Amino acid sequence: MKICKKNKKSRQELYKAYVDKQNKNQKSAFAKVPFGNRLVFAPHCMRNSAVCRAQEKDFYFICKDCGGCTIYKINRLIKELGYGGLYVLKGGRAILKIAAEKKPQAIVGISCYFEGEQGFKVMKETDIIAQYVPLIKDGCHDTDADISEIEKILKQKE
Repeated sequence: MKICKKNKKSRQELYKAYVDKQNKNQKSAFAKVPFGNRLVFAPHCMRNSAVCRAQEKDFYFICKDCGGCTIYKINRLIKELGYGGLYVLKGGRAILKIAAEKKPQAIVGISCYFEGEQGFKVMKETDIIAQYVPLIKDGCHDTDADISEIEKILKQKE
């Protein structure tokens, strides 16, 4: 018996479908959380390695507003909105450590689709609501995300 391969989806498509579904399911609850009770997690691969002056601290970096990448724009925007903070992570498991310390009600995660899927699964271990923004330039080094898409997510409110 032959198995039809037309319906076989790539891993990337499966990750995307999962995170899109999670974003949709959690969007309304996320919008109800005040900005001050939200954190943003971005991957360290978004830093512009040629100019970045971020300060390394434990398992994340602190943006020093050098202006060399999209993280700078995110940092400015969350400060204007009154968010609880931005963490430029060295790895996804740091999310739980920071969440345990800061106790946010919601987070915005920016990453590749694989890490986005993993992030949603990690958040299921908590009561924290999450929204996700995919990278538009993937690869583990000097990646990027669409600031207009990030802004849409950040500004969601009831």
